[in-house]
Amino acid sequence: MSGANPLRGEAAIMLAGTERLLRPSFTALVAAEEELGPLFALVERAGAGQLRLAGIVPRTLGWRVADFWAATPAEIAAVLAPPASPADPLTRGEMHRLMERESDG
Repeated sequence: MSGANPLRGEAAIMLAGTERLLRPSFTALVAAEEELGPLFALVERAGAGQLRLAGIVPRTLGWRVADFWAATPAEIAAVLAPPASPADPLTRGEMHRLMERESDG
C-alpha cells in the first residue's frame, strides 16, 4: 500500500526494496522543469516507462546532474539504502561537547 497522497502531488517509488515518498516543493518543481524540460512531458515519459534513474536521482537527492554522472553505482546505492540502524539521540553531555568543540571563540 502506498503512503503517497496524489492530491498533494506526492508519488511513491520503490528503491532497493524500500518505498520512497516524493513530495516536491514548488521550488523543486521549477528547478526540475528548468533542468529536465516541461513537467507534463516528464510525466508522459514516466507513464510510458521511459523515465531513467539519471533523471530521478539528481532531483531527489538535490544533486547536480554532473554529480550523478560522477558517482559510482556503489555510491548511489549507499545513498539510497535505508540506514543500517537508527541513530541514537545525542545526550546532553554530547551536545555540550559538540558545541564547545565547534564554538567560534
